[in-house]
This record gives sequence, C-alpha cells and structure tokens, in this order.
Amino acid sequence: MRKILKAAAALTAVTAALTSLAGCHGSRDSVSFVIPQSLDTGRNYEITFWAKNDTNKAQTNIYEKAIADFEALYPNIDVNMRLYTDYGKIYNDVITNIPTRTTPNVCITYPDHIATYMTGENTVVELDGLFSDPKYGLGGSEVKFDSPEFGELIPKFIEECRLAGHYYAVPYMRSSEACYINKDYVEKLGYTLPETLTWDFIWEVSEAATAKNDDGTYKVNGQKVMIPFIYKSTDNMMITMLKQLGAGYSDANGNIGLFNDETKRILEEISAHVGSGAFSTFKISSYPGNFLNAGQCIFAIDSTAGATWMGTKATHHDISKDSIVDFETVVRTIPQYDPSDPKMISQGPSICLFNKDDPQEVLASWLFMQFLLTNDVQTAYAQTEGYVPVTSKAQNTPGYAEYLSLGGTDDDVHYSVKIDATKMLLDNIDNTFTTPVFNGSASLRDAASQLIESTAKSTRRKEKIDDAYFEKLYSDTASLYRLDSISVEGKAELGELPGEAVALIVTLITVWCLILLYLGISALVRHSRKKAAQKNKAPAQ
Repeated sequence: MRKILKAAAALTAVTAALTSLAGCHGSRDSVSFVIPQSLDTGRNYEITFWAKNDTNKAQTNIYEKAIADFEALYPNIDVNMRLYTDYGKIYNDVITNIPTRTTPNVCITYPDHIATYMTGENTVVELDGLFSDPKYGLGGSEVKFDSPEFGELIPKFIEECRLAGHYYAVPYMRSSEACYINKDYVEKLGYTLPETLTWDFIWEVSEAATAKNDDGTYKVNGQKVMIPFIYKSTDNMMITMLKQLGAGYSDANGNIGLFNDETKRILEEISAHVGSGAFSTFKISSYPGNFLNAGQCIFAIDSTAGATWMGTKATHHDISKDSIVDFETVVRTIPQYDPSDPKMISQGPSICLFNKDDPQEVLASWLFMQFLLTNDVQTAYAQTEGYVPVTSKAQNTPGYAEYLSLGGTDDDVHYSVKIDATKMLLDNIDNTFTTPVFNGSASLRDAASQLIESTAKSTRRKEKIDDAYFEKLYSDTASLYRLDSISVEGKAELGELPGEAVALIVTLITVWCLILLYLGISALVRHSRKKAAQKNKAPAQ
C-alpha cells in the first residue's frame, strides 16, 4: 500500500509540474530558431508578405520597389505581397491560419496581436539569436545590403517589440497622436493657443464653441453643424488619460486595473461634454478630419500618420472641395493634465516572422524583414505620412534632414501640417509610452474604447449616468471582452490549457479515482473479515 501511495504522490508531482509548464501565461513556450550556417543560394524560395495599405498608392509603390530591390540582391528569393485595408483583417487571417500552419512568412502587425499569435505552438520566431548572429544578424557580414545594427534601432521603439523577456518583432514605422487645431476659431472665441494644450483648456474652448445664434447656427462658424472636439481613437484617449493621471490600466502580468474610480471620473467628465455638444467620437460622428476641414470642428485628435488628411491644403480628403473652409492649421501635442510631465502614446506597425518547417525559408524571410529597415525604405515610407523612421541610421541621413527642412514648400510631399506633425513626434519621443503586451491586451484595449463609446451614446440617449450606470457598464464591458474571467487579485486567467495538460490532468484524476476505489474495497474486505472473526470468536485471518 505504501508503494502505491508513493507512486501516486510522484505522479501528482510530475503531473503538476508538466501542467504548469504547459499552461504558463496561456501560451506555448517559444523554441529558439536554429540559424543555418549559411543561406543555400542553390535553391529557390517563395515567401509571403502581408502588409497594410489604405488608399495611399505611394505606400504600395514603396513596398513594390522594396521587393524588387531585394529580389535583385537575392534572385533566388521571390516575395509575394498581399495587401490588406485594415490591421484587424490581418490579425483575423493570421489567427485563422495558425491551426493549418499557413501563416505568412513576414507580417505587418502590432505587438498586442503578436501576443495572441504566440498562443499557437512555436508560431512566431524569437528574434534574439537572429539579431546578434554575426553573419546574418542586424549589420551581419553576409547580408548583401546596408542593414542597421541593433544599436541603431531607436531604443523606445525596439523595446515595444519585447515580449516575455524576448524580442518577437522589429518596429517598422512609428507614430503618435497629435491635436490638429483650427487656430482661427480659437482666436475668434477670444483664446490664445498655449504651447502645450491642457484638458482644461480644450474643454473650456470647446464649451464656448457650442454657443448658437438665434437662427440655430453656431456663432463661431455660422453653420448648422459644429462639433468642437472629436477624438479618433477612444482606446488611446482612455489609456492616455489614465497614464497621465498615474491611474491603473494593466501590467505585463495581465493584471487588469481599468475599472477604477479614476476611470469613472474621466467618463463623468466626458459625459458632461457630450451632453453639451462639445465632444464626440469618430465612431459616433465620423472622421474628425472631415469636420475640421469643413470648419465644423476646432480640435481634431488623430494619429500623426493621418496628418495628410488634416487642414485646408490637405493632400487627402473625403469631402467636396467646395466644403473646405480656409483656416490656419496648427499642430500640438495631445492635451495634458500636467504640462510639465507630458505623456503621449507610441503607436505604429511592427513586423514579425513566422516559423516554418524549413529553416532556410525562415532565414530567407528574415533577410527580407531586415531589408524593410534599410534607409531607403524607411525614409521613403516615412515621407508618405506623419511617420518617423525607426532607426537613428535613417533619421540621420542628409536626405531625411532635407525632407524635414522643406516643410511648407509644397502641399504634397512637404505638406506643412505633415512635417509639423513629424517634427512634433521627433521632439517628443522621450515622452511617449506603450501599454503592456500580453495575451488579452488587445481585448483590454477594445474595452477601454468601449467605456467611452458606451458612455457617450448613453448620454446622447439621455440615460441617467450615475453610480449604478457605471457599475453595470463595467460589468457589461468586462463580460463583452471576456475580462470578467479575472481572479480576485485582478490577474487575468492564464487561458485555455493545451491538450497535453488536459490529458495529464484527466490521467491524474483517473489514477486517483482507481486508488481511492482500491482503498475503499480493501477497507470493506478487512472490516468484513474482522466482524466474521469476532462472530466466530476466532482470530482475524
């Protein structure tokens, strides 16, 4: 019997250990990629590259030129590009393709998405070894182009690609958010634009802009439409406001801090300005640039990458030319609670590498991935919108310096608003921040947006916004984005256990059931024998 119990105890310990390893953070442990000694140039490779593009043909041309230039250096590597109109569609397709092992080789994506990709079995390549490989790593001796070295990646940007202590991506482009302002209207309302916007200033001016004439038109623009303040990405709005206030949101371990009292105070303030007509969101009212350019908005917050859609001379627009109002467009950082300690979110696409059965194919894909970091690709793509290159090597080229110096000389490549937004970001890189990345962080970001959008819609419907409302809103939002599967301490559950772990647990339960059944039957047999012996007044056998 003691042998049985010892064996059971050993089985318990082994099973528990294996289960904890299998279920850690809801993802599979990564397997370091073994780099081939050399690229086999005697065979051909066909790799796939999934990228995002809207309607900006210039960006498509840059991708196509990069592929052509790369293939000229490596004639045995063919790159097939697939363009998407939305990062969310790329994410959904990758998730769909993981079970069938038909993911692309190289993919434009976001770290939040990569954290979910990593829940698959050895899907995303850990890049630490590739970064430092003397032959094929960043700046490696066998690389056929001028690849940047690791130290030339902007530290703030490459750190965003570090998950669970390892690098799983490289940054491709970086942007932040900017406030695009109709300066003429601000001054018409009797205000002077400060160098650094505050939330108090924006709310005050926005409220002043809601004043109407007797005929129902707005005094500031003489039109029947005026939404003084529109925020494009309300997830960024909530996250940034909490960061500026030092309030909870989340940490890298998956602890959720979003549903707190500071969040409630932010939502109460937003509700008040929605109710007065001073504030709205993109999801409710549509794209802020359209309202700004039509003279129907004063403060439009959007990405620096959207700068070419902002202002009287905007390169891109979705409204008729006769609707555009002439005004001076000024670019500022987003509003702050404490101007002496500014904080603004860092965003922009990264690139990840997917594992394949053939290490040579992965190496060929890695070389193309590196090529997207070269100076020509980086500076050309950055010039299409208000992005900044992700390497100091590209930022310090004479061509990029000249590009910035020519701001305002034309309304195309050197459009003044785009150059101003770019310079603003370059001046504030040290003031940018990122949110923790973990499996579920993308859902948490959606939940942050949902809190603002729901509150705004409820306010517009004249619903009562009180403590009971927020209690239900928190509960409904947590449930909608599956954030209600949280422990008392606020830590997200580790996720669904892999099949191996489930099998081990089932085995353990089965073994224990058999052991308990055996012990129970043995006890009954001994008890029956003892009673029989006593009845017969004979010693127990």
